[in-house]
Amino acid sequence: MDFDQLKTSSSGFDKLTKALEENLNPEDSKKSNKYQDERLWKPELDKTGNGYAVLRFLPATSGEDMPWVRLWSHAFQGPGGWYIENSLTTLGHKDPVSEENTRLWNTGVESDKGIARNRKRKLSYYANVYVVSDPTHPENEGQIKLFKFGKKIFDKITEAMQPAFEDETPINPFDFWKGANFKLKIRKVDGFWNYDKSEFEGVSAIADNDDNIKAIWEKQYPLKPFLETSNFKSYEELKEKLNRVITGTKSTDTVENVDLPSTSTGTVKSQDGTSKATASESDDTLDYFSKLAEE
Repeated sequence: MDFDQLKTSSSGFDKLTKALEENLNPEDSKKSNKYQDERLWKPELDKTGNGYAVLRFLPATSGEDMPWVRLWSHAFQGPGGWYIENSLTTLGHKDPVSEENTRLWNTGVESDKGIARNRKRKLSYYANVYVVSDPTHPENEGQIKLFKFGKKIFDKITEAMQPAFEDETPINPFDFWKGANFKLKIRKVDGFWNYDKSEFEGVSAIADNDDNIKAIWEKQYPLKPFLETSNFKSYEELKEKLNRVITGTKSTDTVENVDLPSTSTGTVKSQDGTSKATASESDDTLDYFSKLAEE
């Protein structure tokens, strides 16, 4: 799709609403740095403990159909360290953690269900955004960034596109001309970030003329690389890692044959009976917290 088609199609509102209804598309990408991706915009809390920014979600970039990608992942700890991996279910393939969670849940035993809950998939989205206002980091204003967000914010997008009440007019938040700025408002509620007060402003064009709009569009980042197979380990690799994490040792057994611990200690018994951290635990833990910092 070229820029003239983009304006005529009004960013493909019908296609986007269809995608919402069918719950399409997945998310994590190649990063310029293992621990920090300069393309990513991340909200921060101010001294009062609140966060505020104004963003504009951008339409699909050249050569792509959708303005977002969705990715499932797992992050949990066991005796063998951390398991932090993208889920193959993102690509529509079977994944050993999801299979094991299904098995645990179907036992009907509450302790098994608790383990499955602890290991459940996490859903994330990536989209291009134009940073309208960022009081904490004003140097970001006017820049195009990638924004990683979860279901709560995606629900806000869905509500804007498919309002629940007759007196509300649907809008396409990803449209350059008929979209709307998004006021991201973050509060701490029970120790967690809460986005309930976030909202869209009234409909407005993102810039005052098409030349400036086109300049924004041409600076957007492709989203398809997030779904490249290089961002996902094979089923066999994930299965081996899952066995190691839940037992503390490498194993050739299938997941179904492994006795699962009811708690996650992060340690494993050595041959002399003493407890020690597994060899890869420190690396996995560092990787985990580095990924948390990106969210």
